[in-house]
Amino acid sequence: MIRDHFRVLVVNLSSGKGQVVQLDGRYTEAGGSGLAALLFQKYGHPERPWSDPDQPVLFAIGPLTGYFPLMSKTVCSFKSPYHDQYTESHAGGRSALSLCFANLDALVIVGRSERLCCLTLSSRSLDIKDVGFMKGMDVDESGKLFREMSPGSGHRTILRIGPAGENGAAMSCINVDTYRHFGRLGGGAALGVKNLKGIIIHGDAIFSQPDNKEYSRLYSEVYKQVTATDMMKKYHNLGTPANLQGLNDIKSLPWRNLQATSDPAIEAINGERFATDTLLRNSACSGCPVGCIHVGYVREMFNANHRYTFKQVAYDYEPIFSLGTMLNVTDARSVLNILDVMEKTGLDAMSGGVALAWATEATEKGLISDKETGVRLSFGDAEAYQHATEMLGNCSNDFYRLLGQGSLKAAAEYGGAEFACVLGQEMAGYATGEVFFAAQSLGFRHSHLDSGGYSYDQKHAEQDIDGVVDFLISDEAGRAFMTSMVSCLFARGVYKDDLLGSCLTSVGYPELAANIGRTGVHIQKLRWQTRIATGFTPEAITIPRRFYKIETWKGPIDPIYLNSLKNAYGKAIIALAGS
Repeated sequence: MIRDHFRVLVVNLSSGKGQVVQLDGRYTEAGGSGLAALLFQKYGHPERPWSDPDQPVLFAIGPLTGYFPLMSKTVCSFKSPYHDQYTESHAGGRSALSLCFANLDALVIVGRSERLCCLTLSSRSLDIKDVGFMKGMDVDESGKLFREMSPGSGHRTILRIGPAGENGAAMSCINVDTYRHFGRLGGGAALGVKNLKGIIIHGDAIFSQPDNKEYSRLYSEVYKQVTATDMMKKYHNLGTPANLQGLNDIKSLPWRNLQATSDPAIEAINGERFATDTLLRNSACSGCPVGCIHVGYVREMFNANHRYTFKQVAYDYEPIFSLGTMLNVTDARSVLNILDVMEKTGLDAMSGGVALAWATEATEKGLISDKETGVRLSFGDAEAYQHATEMLGNCSNDFYRLLGQGSLKAAAEYGGAEFACVLGQEMAGYATGEVFFAAQSLGFRHSHLDSGGYSYDQKHAEQDIDGVVDFLISDEAGRAFMTSMVSCLFARGVYKDDLLGSCLTSVGYPELAANIGRTGVHIQKLRWQTRIATGFTPEAITIPRRFYKIETWKGPIDPIYLNSLKNAYGKAIIALAGS
């Protein structure tokens, strides 16, 4: 499996044919994020809209996939329906190992099927099936049918979209193996516009592990670090929900559409409460021994004979923030019930929850009414949010169809842009301060994981614009290399550059190992060049007034500092891309 070139399957849904091509770039673009940007430059059309049938949807893995623990992500890239620009989304599950064992570094999908279809592939086969009978089917139902249609286990991954993706919602996601997602910026719509309901990848090939003592020693070392030390223990125990209490304590957790940053009610939905009241089991992505996926359960009586139904719903920090504190829903099982509807309709839970929080405040302020929302929205009303989520996912009327394109799109029609909690896209749950707000608003994916801005805020009270910008740019370069390895970013404390270099050398990539820093900067630059070619301009992104009105552990937000930081960071990004 060690090869200097990339092995890429290009599938054209219009013709129903696929072709395996070889592409150079292993020692410059590496894989993952770098490979995806390289492929978009080859197959993408920057000047055409995201919905053009020839725009590609790309899935890419890295050179360490299948060789080391936590190299378990897949990068999905596409032109986003949210802002019509190039973007990435990352997911785990079995997707990366399935591609690896299908003997592929990447999958490129172009064209548009005449009818709703499912793409099934392996190392030896390719099939496109008509699944018109699945139109409008939710993620749970389609998942059951796909498993029946294409039985398998181990290295089989099932990717599918729900009604939100079919209806073109810009906050629709791609579900991966039930509990993971390509979540943000509309990957579900990017498949929906191609009439592609699902992708099934069977990893049926066999390849040998490196036959050298250094590889065996390194694997054992990495495995020990991620299982036998405290370094990754928190992700297995309470998981990311452990952050809820801490962020609430330092006035950095959004409540009620960011009208507050702390509330004593957190004790009802913090990590400990979810673990005590709802946790059923832990699960893990393929190739990961940590088990950070926390699956909760809800038991509900569904008829007068006291018969019960059980739902299993995976949770982590982000949906508890977006469907809990942001909506003032302070019961753990109620949060899971709303999340269950989000999952079934194929909505990104973070974007969907933040959008419903805006809609709730807009209702309170009289900008919209039950006529638009179909149900009276008020903070804390979990049952109403379940109904609203279903309508949002199904684009049930003009209001929800517009809201599904983003809170600011709806605000442009109804008013309320000043309290739309959007930082490039609906915010992540870290109201830590000016650095994070600037970082997410201009970050490559508008993600809290583009850089460590949220962490920087918690460690620094001083205002140092040059220092912050230098940190954001350099930190992003390191993360770009990690996502080109398709490492889970939880493991960035394990895979320092020296260890990464040793791992790459042990599997046959010494040239990559010797140039980690330079390659990371190159990939960072390539991604920004690709994004800018599709229309990104820092000046076009504004930070709504709500973010200037809050208070964190450092005190009130400083508007002058935030604006200056955003402007300086934007200039640094443009300079990086042009250097």
